[in-house]
Amino acid sequence: MEKHEKHMRQAIALAEKNLETFAGGPFGTVIVKDGKVIAAAANTVNQDNDPTAHAEVNAIRQACKKLKQSDLKGATLYTSAEPCPMCLSAIYWANIAEVYYGNLKEDAKWAGFSDEFIYDELAKPIAERALKFHRLLPSESMKAFETWVNMPEKDKEKIKNGSL
Repeated sequence: MEKHEKHMRQAIALAEKNLETFAGGPFGTVIVKDGKVIAAAANTVNQDNDPTAHAEVNAIRQACKKLKQSDLKGATLYTSAEPCPMCLSAIYWANIAEVYYGNLKEDAKWAGFSDEFIYDELAKPIAERALKFHRLLPSESMKAFETWVNMPEKDKEKIKNGSL
């Protein structure tokens, strides 16, 4: 448990330090693989003018770039707060093995960072969401998927691994 606490304290320190720069909110993340820190990042939403620049997403991007792969299988993520829906999705897509977090989403809501509306929206059928969705050109869009389905597995692997 000591090693986990060490890495969580690193994530918390990133969150606290981030308040000095106004780069983003009080969020920090550390990713560890094979016992080594491979990425450490804070929230940079304001600095980057990027609503996706959450600490978890920034750290995942750093880790993938460092390892030159999009799969972080076997990695552990430490974050100062329970991940928002976007970050949680990124964590799943990156195949991260486990997550340790400090603050609950209720704590984030208390501090002014509520994601409740997103969870509420995702629970609704697409036609009932506040954000209006419109399907357009489905048969033309399907061509890329059809090409993918018919592509040899070796080429799919090259695309997935970025070696094409």
